Amino acid sequence: MKILSGSILAILLTAVLFTAEIHARQAAVLDLRTQAEVIDNWLEHRLDTIVPELMRREDIDMWILVAREYNEDPVLLTMLPATWHAARRRTILVFHDPGEGRPVERIAVARYNIGRFFASAWDPGAQPDQWVRLAEIVAEKNPTRIALNYSPDFGLADGIAWTDYTELMDNLPSRYRNQIVSAENLAVGWLETRTPDEMAVYRHINRIAHQIVEEGLSENVITPGITTTADVQWWYRERVRELGLQVWFHPSVSVQRSEAPEHPGDFSGPAGADVIRPGDLIHMDFGITYLRLNTDTQRMAYVLRPGETEVPRGLVDALAAGNRLQNILTGEFRTGRTGNEILLSALQMAEAEGITATIYTHPIGYQGHGAGPTIGLWDQQGGVPGKGDYPLYPNTAHSIELNAEVFVPEWNRNVRIMLEEDAIFDGETVYYIDGRMTEFYVIPRF
Repeated sequence: MKILSGSILAILLTAVLFTAEIHARQAAVLDLRTQAEVIDNWLEHRLDTIVPELMRREDIDMWILVAREYNEDPVLLTMLPATWHAARRRTILVFHDPGEGRPVERIAVARYNIGRFFASAWDPGAQPDQWVRLAEIVAEKNPTRIALNYSPDFGLADGIAWTDYTELMDNLPSRYRNQIVSAENLAVGWLETRTPDEMAVYRHINRIAHQIVEEGLSENVITPGITTTADVQWWYRERVRELGLQVWFHPSVSVQRSEAPEHPGDFSGPAGADVIRPGDLIHMDFGITYLRLNTDTQRMAYVLRPGETEVPRGLVDALAAGNRLQNILTGEFRTGRTGNEILLSALQMAEAEGITATIYTHPIGYQGHGAGPTIGLWDQQGGVPGKGDYPLYPNTAHSIELNAEVFVPEWNRNVRIMLEEDAIFDGETVYYIDGRMTEFYVIPRF
């Protein structure tokens, strides 16, 4: 039997202990039953508070959402109980504000109650035609403005299918057809607004994601000279499944190195599978879904060369420029400002400070690329028509996504510092939900 040398044994033991430490401090993930209870409690509170506030803000007294099984309106899907994974047959939800401060009514024109949230108001035995029953309810409530989910700018607010729209219009009493308006601001407002409970737990959700990111960008996963970027991508997928979570996109892992071509700034395609080597600057993009909320994180690691004990100063300074760009952007957040206004102001300030910036920040919440003000796209730095014209509201979550291109003397070339961190705008300030990267992860850590 071959006896391992003391140094090799020490390295292996340290690696084992490092792995055990990471797993021991992994933030807890609730069991599925408890997750469902949390989701439903949050949903009930949201329906009781956010929907009435939005309907009154937008002067809408009836909101109708329609979906068929496996072709769900994105908004309606977020209003279903945790144990419902899809609509059932055709599901129609109706919100009616009777005015005078009375509670908003919630009605299901469906064969079933929608959990404890929407009581069914349709008896197929008494009225076999679901559309006729909806028309009867509209006539009974006699609304002034009826909102439907259609929108030229926000796909998430454009959920009513053509067939459902034409069926509804064909059956609606003629006097109400001219009262149909877009529910765009209702739909976007519902999706983007975060409650106090959601914001409190969002830190834990981001902590889970950050711990997974940290472990993946470590010697626990990466063996320089052997491990490829594709290996790390699939490690993330397996680790997330092991924890009982989901990803909402396939993780991206890529490298920049001193002797390779500069990053072209084109983010339209996947990165190749590169063997990770000493001296590489690793970039990753990763997001999980938990309790119906999403995370989106981009962080970076440096692989020490033989003899190196710290990250080269030029890369450290480059990361500082990326953090400064984050500060510039979040400092431009103001309630009521549009995404395009924030983008223009931030880019002008970055240019004045000599930072070569690209900003492509987006809302996050029920969807990874959520509804709300888009603040640039990587290939649209002059503004984004439509989605960039939407204003910023308080109590919303955003992925602060951007990059700074910085010259690194040690490499004699430019490097892109690509960062993304989730943050909350509370109406006054922006705060990172679980902190942000201000130092590179270093491989190895020990």
